[in-house]
Amino acid sequence: MAVEPSLTDYAAVQDYLFSLKAQGLKFGIDRMRLLAAAIGQPERAVPCVHVAGTNGKGSVSAMLDAIFQEAGLRRGLYTSPHLVRLGERVQVNRQILTESEIMAYTRELRPIAAQLAATGGVDDHPSFFEFMTAMAFLQFARKGCDVNVIEVGMGGRLDATNIVTPAVSVITSIGLDHCEMLGHTVELIAAEKAGIIKPGVPVVMGRVPLAAERVIRARAVECGSRLVSVSDVFGADLAAYPPTNLEGDYQRWNAATATLVARELLGRWSINEAQIARGLRHVDWPGRWQRIRLGGRLVVLDASHNPEGAQILETSLARLVQETGRAPMVVTGVLGAARARPLLETISRYAAEIHCVVPQQARACGFAEMEALVPAEFAARGGRIVRSSVDTIFPGEDRCNVGGPDDVVVVTGSIYLLGEIMARLAPQRGPGEGRLQDF
Repeated sequence: MAVEPSLTDYAAVQDYLFSLKAQGLKFGIDRMRLLAAAIGQPERAVPCVHVAGTNGKGSVSAMLDAIFQEAGLRRGLYTSPHLVRLGERVQVNRQILTESEIMAYTRELRPIAAQLAATGGVDDHPSFFEFMTAMAFLQFARKGCDVNVIEVGMGGRLDATNIVTPAVSVITSIGLDHCEMLGHTVELIAAEKAGIIKPGVPVVMGRVPLAAERVIRARAVECGSRLVSVSDVFGADLAAYPPTNLEGDYQRWNAATATLVARELLGRWSINEAQIARGLRHVDWPGRWQRIRLGGRLVVLDASHNPEGAQILETSLARLVQETGRAPMVVTGVLGAARARPLLETISRYAAEIHCVVPQQARACGFAEMEALVPAEFAARGGRIVRSSVDTIFPGEDRCNVGGPDDVVVVTGSIYLLGEIMARLAPQRGPGEGRLQDF
């Protein structure tokens, strides 16, 4: 039997966790149930909200965290992937899991994982994501959280987080993404997301296509779960939707979703409408049409990384051009052609230049692949495509080398690209943990 490496320092812990990630994705919740039982089922210690969706689940989770903060609750927040530091995935009152805590939890969990594999076979060894999920449940229980917001990693039905029985289940949106794993129609993807619905647990549904809505409603009926729909409550007029400090029409939809979730919890905690409204005006969720200033220049960071996100990006870019009176410089990098095609087609309609960057992830599109997906009309109207890198574009904390001093720069595409950039712009956060980002 191979001797397990000694976890003497954080670098060794990173290597161990990476070895788990390198084994690939493992779907199904049986392993997570075994692991949770072995560590005392901490997921049952704290009430939670369980959030699934193609887009918006991170923003809705952050909005709920902000609302719960206004209500004076001690909050656990579990999201993925991280932007810069691994500990960002597990936060209590927005304090991320520290290196020492990650080391301690890894040392605690590794022998348990090894015993599960020895008893049931190698397939029972928890995956990287399951390790992180276990860390989250343990941290939230041991820190005495009042409420947790648990974001689904991928899909829902077979996601490791789906061992929870939440106070409310949430489905923010349905679009075509991760199709190779979740299905190639909105109906199939909706069925996977709706797999988080539990018998008798209320469901809040964001804005979804009609075909997906039918699937979600059918699952709710099957489970005897009351369903509350954003469209039913707030209608079609965006002016009726709750405001939030996060920019974009889609964030108003997310704010409405978070509002309905909070209203479902009014009887459990002392949450009121004023706290909901204040929370939505003070949401901290970087990388979602986030405006920053670099050397006096406007730079927008936006993780629009899939076909549904490209539709939202279209509205945001059109509004930006109208606001500034000029075409932006766009920096982009994407994982996979299915995501890159709609994104680059959208970007090409608004950008003066497209600066292509290859994120440091195995699934990232290369330069030639991205260039081939830019429509010919872009070059015909004088658009310029540039091959570049994060280091070249952002050589320092307050510098951006794209365009001139009056140009607006938009960084969009993979969340992993945004993480690389944020690590350069805010080195005080610590070195980026990119190899532990993917899933």
